[in-house]
Amino acid sequence: MFHQADLFEASVEPARGMDTPGLLAAIAAASPRPKFSYMLLQLLEEVADEKGRAGPSVMVNGDAVPVRDWLCDALAPIAQRTPWRRSTIETVRSALEQADELPADPTQADRVIEERVRERVRQSGRCNVSRAVSDLCRGGLLRRHYQGYRVDHQNRGAQREAVYTIMPDTLAALRRR
Repeated sequence: MFHQADLFEASVEPARGMDTPGLLAAIAAASPRPKFSYMLLQLLEEVADEKGRAGPSVMVNGDAVPVRDWLCDALAPIAQRTPWRRSTIETVRSALEQADELPADPTQADRVIEERVRERVRQSGRCNVSRAVSDLCRGGLLRRHYQGYRVDHQNRGAQREAVYTIMPDTLAALRRR
């Protein structure tokens, strides 16, 4: 059974008075993908309140978007590597052709393919964000809990959305300019 321990159990705390090099060292120790994790922390810092809390949603063009989806969309340009994208486009096109769901109009077909590719990128991005957040939580740089329908809770589900809280030393290092 899956157990989400981020908010409710002790984790390794980073050193007090952390600076940017210390933050980078802590991220590198916590995550096998430190560049991605650092970018994720930077994005969270941009939308976090004064206490470092980001979520459960972010306002985008007047719409409330779940913070995890916003992170996926913000990090999507990283997934634009040409060979991977071409392969994904061809896979989607082939699947649509086999299911006879590809419109005859080339412009509409391209739009449908692009939308399906965007869905795949977001789905894979959600997994990547979750893994990076778990690494950062284990490293004591971030906390996660779920908020939503009825009550806050340590486990996801029941229409709950993630809320991320950047730890004070991490937040200070990110906001140091």
